[in-house]
Amino acid sequence: MTDPTKKPAPNGWIILDKPRGLGSTQAVAAVKRNLREGGYAKTKTGHGGTLDPLAEGVLPIALGEATKLAGRMLDASKIYEFTIQFGEETSTLDTEGDVTETSDRRPPMAAVAAILEHFTGEIDQVPPAYSALKVDGKRAYDLARAGEEVELTTRAVTIYSLTMGAGYDAGDLPDSAFATTAGRPDPYDVGAPLELADAITLTAHVSKGTYIRSLARDIARALGTVGHVTYLRRTKAGPFTEKQAISLDKLNEIGKGAPLEEVILPLEAGLDDIPALILSSDQAGAVRQGRVLTGQPQADGLYCGFHRDIPVALLELESGTAKVVRGFNLSDVAE
Repeated sequence: MTDPTKKPAPNGWIILDKPRGLGSTQAVAAVKRNLREGGYAKTKTGHGGTLDPLAEGVLPIALGEATKLAGRMLDASKIYEFTIQFGEETSTLDTEGDVTETSDRRPPMAAVAAILEHFTGEIDQVPPAYSALKVDGKRAYDLARAGEEVELTTRAVTIYSLTMGAGYDAGDLPDSAFATTAGRPDPYDVGAPLELADAITLTAHVSKGTYIRSLARDIARALGTVGHVTYLRRTKAGPFTEKQAISLDKLNEIGKGAPLEEVILPLEAGLDDIPALILSSDQAGAVRQGRVLTGQPQADGLYCGFHRDIPVALLELESGTAKVVRGFNLSDVAE
């Protein structure tokens, strides 16, 4: 029974700029808490792709009917900025673990730039021992923390692009590969020619299932040294970018009465790569009942069916017939 004292449970997305040190589950809990304190009815929530506590950046959090799209968000590509510190490899491949191997070698900047193409495209990758993957029904990180040997199988992932920054020519000895920017660590002194790199910051556009810590480990080893991640930020997840992300402070204002409309994105914001299929009232009613639509002139593919600007369902169209893939229970769909 609906509680008349509560505001309706919202449907849509909150894109949180997750701070370092906060787990993804904790971030979802923070959204739930602020909605509750803001007077909203109990709302189903879920996130669109885990970020390690030591990572920061774009974390899409789905609310209500948008949770039906969380699986699509998990499958979406992501963009990360990350810094590799050369000279030490750790058990966790980041700053949290113990040092397991050291090297005095520091790679030339030109060598770093030249090797990136070898890590672009489809590559084989062994995930970190400290990961959420399951081994014999147990989380790999639990086994690793217990001191057990963890062997994970190689998996194929795709690196769509891997760059050091605009305008860098591998044949040059550059000044800093990255000018100092707000919130971005720059391990170099701007203006000083660099022959060797103690650390390097890269940007990677990757497929689902890619572990940036493993990528950093493998790049360092390919350069004849070792390394680990000291900085990791996700700047894009599926269609969502850091420009749409809000801070934890901004989120906390919702619990104090700030309008949710200022921070929530509509459900269809997670579908900006899918064309719209405009439905009549009769068609919308049929789709809500799970019936197929025939005689559709559009090309085959996945569509989002809309009626009166309200998403009705994801529809798979083949040979003129549209079948429901996922329906959305939103108000005023077929009136």
